[in-house]
Amino acid sequence: MLQPFDAATLRAEFERTAKELLVPGAMVLLQTPGGSLTASYGTGTRGADRAVSAEDHIRVGSVTKTWTTTVVLQLVQEGKLALEDPVSKYRPDVPNGDAITVEQMLTMRSGLFNYTETLELNTAMDQDPQKVWQPEELLALAFAHPPYFAPGQGFHYSNTNTVLLGLISEKVEGKTLPTLFKERIFEPLGLKGTVFPELSSSAIPEPHPHGYFYGDNVLTMTNPALPDQMQKEAMAGDLAPNDVTDGNPSWAWAAGSGISTAADLKILGEALVNGKLLKPELQQKRLDSVTPTNPDNPGGASYGLGIAKFGNLYGHTGELPGFNTFMGNDPVNSVTLVVWTNLAPAADGRDPATTIARTLIGKVYRPAP
Repeated sequence: MLQPFDAATLRAEFERTAKELLVPGAMVLLQTPGGSLTASYGTGTRGADRAVSAEDHIRVGSVTKTWTTTVVLQLVQEGKLALEDPVSKYRPDVPNGDAITVEQMLTMRSGLFNYTETLELNTAMDQDPQKVWQPEELLALAFAHPPYFAPGQGFHYSNTNTVLLGLISEKVEGKTLPTLFKERIFEPLGLKGTVFPELSSSAIPEPHPHGYFYGDNVLTMTNPALPDQMQKEAMAGDLAPNDVTDGNPSWAWAAGSGISTAADLKILGEALVNGKLLKPELQQKRLDSVTPTNPDNPGGASYGLGIAKFGNLYGHTGELPGFNTFMGNDPVNSVTLVVWTNLAPAADGRDPATTIARTLIGKVYRPAP
């Protein structure tokens, strides 16, 4: 199943892909039974010689979803919530709320409109990147649009689901989401470099790289790839990406405003799979819940109860302007892979960390016969 471990080839492949994607800096942590690789590429700050490290703090985007959904599943096993509960039990204002279950929100099968696909949000992110968004404002953006489909009748990745789950967790426990994450995930796992910032905070703890983004949110809203001419300029070095390090991430809240380090993501990625956060029965149900997001492409990505699967690896990716993260663990072959980049998306629209991860996975596993 696994290829013989060749650190030099893996490092070369990592650097080649990072360079091709024009990322300023990137980090990889790979552990397999045959060997491990910790490698950095480039710089944390464009125009400066600032090496990146596994201790660097980065915005992890949708990896935050694994925290929110784990808290929800812990509340389920404590009998404080049920997967079959309709969302209307906690939020009477949700469209189709009587027919949408907690489980459908966890698995992205609720049909609820994704507020990050609205022009209003993307325009505000460009024009007022420091704006502090309240979760209720995000839901209002979503609920102004009709659902994509009837509950359970399809798959559509929607941050609206996870924001709702965050609010429901706070309501059920009577504690803030930062407190819930700290008590239930960060402290039990000993995550020293992981933070869920207050809504008003745009800061990233030191040390941290800068995050970069070509174009702007409205330009890349429906297609993450830049127009051809801009792509050519980026490749030629004539178009520089914008520094978006200090954008306030409150627009992503429970769905994506978390901060962590590669070292912590390795611990988290393994804990999501090895059952350190859930009891065995619910842990197994979580792993068994992943199904293809596109039924016509069974070999593509799969998604389940707040966890994704890419090939043999369970985990999650995360992207918001400036940062892209991949976190995965394969329990059968004991492989853990963490990649982050301080550019997102790439000029050609690809997710840099996910693209690097896919390249490395191709060198770790033997091709299927």
